[in-house]
Amino acid sequence: MIKHFFLIFIRFYWVLIPESKRRKCIFRESCSKHVFEVTSKSGFWKGVKAFKFRYKNCRQGYQIFQNPINNKIHLILPNRDIINEENIAKRLLK
Repeated sequence: MIKHFFLIFIRFYWVLIPESKRRKCIFRESCSKHVFEVTSKSGFWKGVKAFKFRYKNCRQGYQIFQNPINNKIHLILPNRDIINEENIAKRLLK
């Protein structure tokens, strides 16, 4: 039941706040879409956990670097997790 309210809340967010007005996500898949999918598949508590992770890490404090061994680009999040190039927003790779 709570899961459905959470999903409805995310859908209202999508309707009420146009994409152009939302904060730009550093991940390729937007934070709200990611949380919506996790909640849909795995339930409310996993969705809350995904939201908490994205909220803490999708902001200032990240670093982008190119691995000198394989020349791949990585993103270091504020919590020190490393994100691979395929998960980084395209706007940050330019």
